[in-house]
Amino acid sequence: MRAHESGLFYMSKILTTEYLSPVGKLLIGSIDEQLCLCDWQERKARSTVDSRLAKGLSAEFVCANSDFNQQAINQLEAYFAGDLTQFSIPLKLVGTHFQKLVWQGLQAIGYGQTQSYGELATKLNMPSAVRAVANANGANAISIIVPCHRIIGSNGKLTGYAGGLAAKKRLLEIEGVS
Repeated sequence: MRAHESGLFYMSKILTTEYLSPVGKLLIGSIDEQLCLCDWQERKARSTVDSRLAKGLSAEFVCANSDFNQQAINQLEAYFAGDLTQFSIPLKLVGTHFQKLVWQGLQAIGYGQTQSYGELATKLNMPSAVRAVANANGANAISIIVPCHRIIGSNGKLTGYAGGLAAKKRLLEIEGVS
């Protein structure tokens, strides 16, 4: 909450925009010119993710068109068209210290590359934390841009994904992963 000159407190605002992407409906959200949300509209944990963001940012959700959200959508459209391999939109990661480490690890997985939960846990110097890494991966609120779709099973097969396995498969196909 921010103090107002009257001494009253008011909530910050997470500006949200719905975006119908080629792989499904996304909810784009930003606060203070940073992207805090790019997530599947219909995901099962929608209320859990939204609650974590609202609490962590002391903010309320407001549907509003914003130039910043449009910039994020423009980058997503360039990605879907195969013209963008690395996003440059500023991010606001909201989660525990451990979750943020995992999400930064996800960002280090290059375009067109994949890793298993175990490989990511090992790269984070926590080889026994495979389940915790998987849980943090599932809590990611900035899908596609923080590329949780690049995590596959240790057997090379697709594993669960908040946007559904068809969306995950399509995202990997866009990146040239068969």
